[in-house]
Amino acid sequence: MLYLSTVQNHERMSTQNLLLAIEAAVKKGETDFDIDASGQHDIGGPLWNRDGKKLTFRVTNPGQRVGCMCMTNTEILVDGPAAADVGWLNAGGRIMVRGDAGDTAGHCAADGVIYIGGSAGARSGSLMKHDPLYEAPELWVLENVGSFSFEFMGGGKAVVCGHDCQNLPSVLGERPCVGMVGGVIYFRGPVAQLRPDVRLGPLDDGDIDWLVQGLKQFLVAVGKADLYSSLCGWGQWQKITALPYEERGRREFVSLAEFRAKEWVTGGIFSDVFSDDLRVNGLVARGDYRLRVPMWENALYAAPCEFNCPASIPSQQRFNLLREGKIDDAYRLALEYTPFPGSVCGSVCPNPCMDGCIRNGVDHSVQIGKLGFCSAEIPAEKNVSRSGRHIGVIGGGGGGLTSAWQLARMGHDVTVYEADSVMGGKLEQVIPRWRLNHDILSGELKRIEDMGVTFVTNCKVDAERFRALRQKHDAVVVATGSHVSRIFPWPGHEKITAGIDFLKAVNRGETSGVTENVIVIGCGNAGMDAAAGAYAMGARNVVCIDVQKPAAFAHEIAHIEGMGGKLFWPVRTREITDKGLITEDGTLIPGEMVIIAIGETPDLSYLTENVRKFREWLVPDEDMSILDGVFAVGDVIRPGLLVHAIGSGRQAALAADAWLRGEKYTPGKKQAVPATRLRTAYFEKCHRCDLSHPQEDFVRCVSCGTCRDCKMCLKSCPEKSIDRNELEDGGYEYVSDAERCIGCGICAGICPCGIWSMYPNWDMS
Repeated sequence: MLYLSTVQNHERMSTQNLLLAIEAAVKKGETDFDIDASGQHDIGGPLWNRDGKKLTFRVTNPGQRVGCMCMTNTEILVDGPAAADVGWLNAGGRIMVRGDAGDTAGHCAADGVIYIGGSAGARSGSLMKHDPLYEAPELWVLENVGSFSFEFMGGGKAVVCGHDCQNLPSVLGERPCVGMVGGVIYFRGPVAQLRPDVRLGPLDDGDIDWLVQGLKQFLVAVGKADLYSSLCGWGQWQKITALPYEERGRREFVSLAEFRAKEWVTGGIFSDVFSDDLRVNGLVARGDYRLRVPMWENALYAAPCEFNCPASIPSQQRFNLLREGKIDDAYRLALEYTPFPGSVCGSVCPNPCMDGCIRNGVDHSVQIGKLGFCSAEIPAEKNVSRSGRHIGVIGGGGGGLTSAWQLARMGHDVTVYEADSVMGGKLEQVIPRWRLNHDILSGELKRIEDMGVTFVTNCKVDAERFRALRQKHDAVVVATGSHVSRIFPWPGHEKITAGIDFLKAVNRGETSGVTENVIVIGCGNAGMDAAAGAYAMGARNVVCIDVQKPAAFAHEIAHIEGMGGKLFWPVRTREITDKGLITEDGTLIPGEMVIIAIGETPDLSYLTENVRKFREWLVPDEDMSILDGVFAVGDVIRPGLLVHAIGSGRQAALAADAWLRGEKYTPGKKQAVPATRLRTAYFEKCHRCDLSHPQEDFVRCVSCGTCRDCKMCLKSCPEKSIDRNELEDGGYEYVSDAERCIGCGICAGICPCGIWSMYPNWDMS
């Protein structure tokens, strides 16, 4: 048994925290509770044990709604009185109160049994009802009930024993049974004047048989078994039932259509301004008369992974394809957005897609990054249809090669001009080999070349060659990146080694020049790469400094500190000497080599025409162009991650293709699917999932904003108005039939992926 005290050190536990604690205990398998409450509400429901075991609660001093929506196989014993709404909406529980109950005991009860071992307040038993598929609800009260009892009662059985109530004018209070249309009330003692819609009468044998057994159980439950002999004089009991409609003396029934035609419109106050088609719409409307209309809006919104990915890769679609068993299609989908799924997505990208994954709110993100490796060796089909247009790409880095890849897929002939001796840009030249498997990069570069892209290396573009390339090609993409290291003019700055040049030398295997003690200015990811490179080239001590808190990822910092490196901030540099770096406050940080890694700027000296710039970077137009037929990509626009360059490379390719066809390109990005549209409750928390291969992680992907074809809407629609249609291209769609749909919104409420939307009917014209 779990004991819960709701007052600790004079601090009262909130209702929410108590209910969360109970719910968590039930999930862990707890079935017996002893709750010392202090007025908390809603104790005892709606809860159930997954294995079908009975839940029992002993409660003292509860607040309102004890046993609210109590479920079958739940038993609640209140040791003492209880506040209002005992057993409100009881759905099958057995609730026992050994004392008085407040107002509206048993209100809206539809199943189960409620025992009150004292009196109950006003409106007790109101709106009780009986679904014939379940047992009728029962409400037993030892003494009396307050006024307006059993108001609008529609079903069930109530018993008011009238114990020790001889001096009361009515054991049912004033104005009982108003609007009663069903059920039966057994009572003992005086009663106030009843409404003409109900019938007062004696008990029959069937009533007595039921009361004999039930009364004994009731008295035992409330601890008053000794009262049975004083209460079982059945001649003192009466019952109240509702008159059937036919006996109520109502006037002749007038249909709504007849009322509208003869009494409301004709000669009415609106007859001169209102034209009525006299059509009668029921409470449940269909077609044009629905208040709301459902729309299946598949992929209208971007999933958080797609929205947060600078390359807009729809990973939720990849997992959906894997779910359908279309493995090659899933892997090939990534190639529509990037030629570097293994090199970037799987290796060096910080994966903002995974940071945004909605699954993080359940347990942890699906394995989007690792999924990139699965696409690294997928062959791509070459476009056999050629456009006859030629595009030149200046710069063989991630952004430029992405543009070349996309343009080649569109059927254009593409030539990439690279200043270095090899293609790949920073992927090849700067990213440390321990972070990026060179074989994966080489394979992805070859795949680009196999697509028909021509590589020209050792080709540095100056102003004259740029003009020649513009004349030679139908369009040009500028993707020369940022390779000019930022160095401040401190005294002795000529002694500083540029971080990007240092990393290029490391990747080329040039080990000379690295000293025993190295200082790195800059604690971003590039600074951590420089520090790791220094250790790899023989340094024994590396100190990294920055003017602000290090911006590098936590795992990058941990890697350097694990190698013995030290990080200090805030540190401002005053001078570089042969002995090391002197800080602004005069402290000497000893070191024979100083590397700076605080960012790079692009070299745009080949652009002699007037182009818009912000400081050192280009400012393209909305269609990515900087000149007529010239489009900018990646770090020449702004500093960013490699995946930013890939994203802008794809956008520039789309823009160049549109320009070649004489069309205007307008970039667009989907809105992220609102989190309120998603239903993560359908997805269980993963405690010991086998996540050895990302291909299997489709079982955890929520598929935000994209239909996972789970058919929940199809199965849950109460009017069977939703159909699933197969499309000619092998896809599918879900449609709602207006003639059957009532606009209830269950489809939108149950869809885990946020696909269905509900619109006001008047907005659909």
